[in-house]
Amino acid sequence: MIDLPVARCALDLPLPHLDRLFDYEVREADDELAVPGSRVRVRFAGKLRDGFVVERLATSDAGVKLACLEKVISPEPVLHPEQVALLRTVADHYAGTFSDLMRLAVPPRHAATEQAARKPWPAPELEEPVSGPLAGYPHGQDFLDSLADGRSLRAHWQVAPTIAHSPWQGLVQAAVATLRSGRGVLLLVPDVKDLEALHEALSTALGAGAVAVLHADLGPAARYRNYLAISRGEARVVVGTRAAVFAPVKDLGLLALWDDGDDLYSESRAPYFHARDVAAIRATQARSALLLASRGRSCEVQQWIERGWLAPLALPGAQARREAPAVRVAGDSDKAMERDPLATSVRLPNLVFETIRKGLSQGPVLVQVPRSGYLVALSCQTCRTAVRCPDCHGPVHGRRRDGERQLSCAWCARLVTGWRCQICGDTRLRAPVVGSVRTTEELGRAFPGTTVVDSSGDHVRETVGDQPALVIATPGAEPVADGGYAAAVLLDAAMQLSRPDLRVAEEALRRWLNVLGLVRPGGDGGSVAVVGPSEERTIQALVRVDPAGFASRELADRLEARFPPAVKFITLEGIPAALDEMLAVAELPEVVDVLGPVPAGMVGDSEVSRLTLRAPLAQGKDLTRAVKAASGVRSARKAEGSVRVRVDPAALQ
Repeated sequence: MIDLPVARCALDLPLPHLDRLFDYEVREADDELAVPGSRVRVRFAGKLRDGFVVERLATSDAGVKLACLEKVISPEPVLHPEQVALLRTVADHYAGTFSDLMRLAVPPRHAATEQAARKPWPAPELEEPVSGPLAGYPHGQDFLDSLADGRSLRAHWQVAPTIAHSPWQGLVQAAVATLRSGRGVLLLVPDVKDLEALHEALSTALGAGAVAVLHADLGPAARYRNYLAISRGEARVVVGTRAAVFAPVKDLGLLALWDDGDDLYSESRAPYFHARDVAAIRATQARSALLLASRGRSCEVQQWIERGWLAPLALPGAQARREAPAVRVAGDSDKAMERDPLATSVRLPNLVFETIRKGLSQGPVLVQVPRSGYLVALSCQTCRTAVRCPDCHGPVHGRRRDGERQLSCAWCARLVTGWRCQICGDTRLRAPVVGSVRTTEELGRAFPGTTVVDSSGDHVRETVGDQPALVIATPGAEPVADGGYAAAVLLDAAMQLSRPDLRVAEEALRRWLNVLGLVRPGGDGGSVAVVGPSEERTIQALVRVDPAGFASRELADRLEARFPPAVKFITLEGIPAALDEMLAVAELPEVVDVLGPVPAGMVGDSEVSRLTLRAPLAQGKDLTRAVKAASGVRSARKAEGSVRVRVDPAALQ
């Protein structure tokens, strides 16, 4: 006789109206195998479906005769109760389904790895003291002491933007302090480049093999092996990218996340979660410490700080400016304009050449360019009309081929020859947007004999040496220089600030501060030149090294304009008929504003529209519940046309 004959299961069913658990009977032969967290296969609506046992029960409240489990695929428990609670909360927060998150949280099974003989996972070595910058920040040592004492505080570490303040060493300090309390550590980074840098720092401090790594680029065997080590409680330190936020670290004591403003933390698949917000939810549920660290500051972090939910760990403004490289903007004063009257009207003013020339005398120099490619956009020299493909009307780009310039369509790849402006008849072209390849070509000619490195597109460099070199890179592709760059140049700042996106200024400042973080301190001669409007407040915040002040003003502006994160935003995308039905069945709170619909492009032959729902934060949960319920109603009706739901969308254009 089985004591708990009912298995309550989470199945791989992405339909919103089936977003719940289902009960199945456990055969006596499967009693010891169908443990909570094990993988099973069941029959649902006549089809075999995979899933996980969430819990075992004595009775079921289904009110019908239960079908039996078809098969226990594996008795290895890989979905844990704390994960189930987290996935349920996150799914509800984003108006999504448990199934969508379950596929992201638990990697696919690798049978050979699971059945292989267990090898002991190396324990972290904690004998040696660890040095790093975090202890030197106001209240930084207090935060580290709280981790070592087993307490769980929440903080944001405002990392000074200079190569002298390594975020990796600060995160290592926090990890070691947490391990000394006997608790586990989960560290998140946006990409594999950062992961490798942090993993190297952790391995140096804790010993080779002590750190488990989780990211999508791992092979299936390695990824599952590391996941099993975490699931079994063997690996106590985990570093990973976005989806690793769900990793089942035993007795989690610290959840840390580097550079929360990076858009790579925003999941591109339903339910489109952001790892920062999931980390906050998880830290609350697990009662663990939370450390968000970044050189910039997102409006979401600023909001949490102003509410008192996060404690700021930041240097005083004057000290931060002393630690950072000196920042100058082309044409930022009357005196500068006297020296170079064209400083505000040309792409490469004298300040750029002065900064590069001085920097090359001391080491490598970094030049950040917003776009890769050659001539990224072209227009008529006379009337400024954009150059378009005569076939498909797509944008025309310029490129260098066999020493000659060629024009080609970015959409259909047609070569465009004999171009003449349809408006004014001119044949002369101008390039309002110049890419990294053309910039490399121009600066290479200006500094003959200098090594020039292009790090962009599909040829990204991880590191460069400390010898003089000119490094041209796009945002996020900047190599790390041994000892830091002697100087850096930020080109086309106005273009970076002109994109039609709510977060464009916040994102630009984050990218620029990350460049400062690769440059030597001002006291060691480090300098940064910016080409852009000196009066623009984002550039002014960069000159002052004041991400906190910028975030405070940006959040105040969004509060006044009723934009996220000051309000709850949900966007709905689908064909017009589907959006109309969604609104008809949704029981929205009275305070909700319905904005739109507006055109949102094409999917196949169908025109897609976008609706935006806006509500005060106090009614945010009610709005999300109403949207999720409406999705369930349409799903149950098998309504025509899908509707994509995004809660707190990362981009608002």
